[in-house]
Amino acid sequence: MINAFDTLRISASGLSAERLRMDTVASNIANVNTTRGENGQPYRRKIAVFQENLANAMNPETSKYDNKMMGVKAVGIAEDQSPFRKVYDPSNPDAGMDGYVNMPNVNILNEMADMMVATRSYEANVNAVNSEKSMFSKALEIGR
Repeated sequence: MINAFDTLRISASGLSAERLRMDTVASNIANVNTTRGENGQPYRRKIAVFQENLANAMNPETSKYDNKMMGVKAVGIAEDQSPFRKVYDPSNPDAGMDGYVNMPNVNILNEMADMMVATRSYEANVNAVNSEKSMFSKALEIGR
């Protein structure tokens, strides 16, 4: 049986997930030129990792048909292990003996595309919440 507020809960989890994705992309864009971090290495691109959130998924006493989709949840932020970009700049203090500087593995075009996807997904979840509120309101009007 579907609870009336499950749909709102699912949309809210989507809003939260897309906000985390946007924050991660914003961090990547802000650090596109960071050649030395706390560990002495260039900044590594971060990626938000999500998974579906099922209620009762690990409860053996319920049947497999009792599991309800409860939206999405963030399981962590992973680092992109792609190689750093190399830029020839012998005047940079972080340049090696060959004059090349290791730059972050952040591609600004990919980040902008990810930001657009996250924004559109966020807007879709907002529209779903507004539709659900409208349906609840109409249902209450029927009872009058």
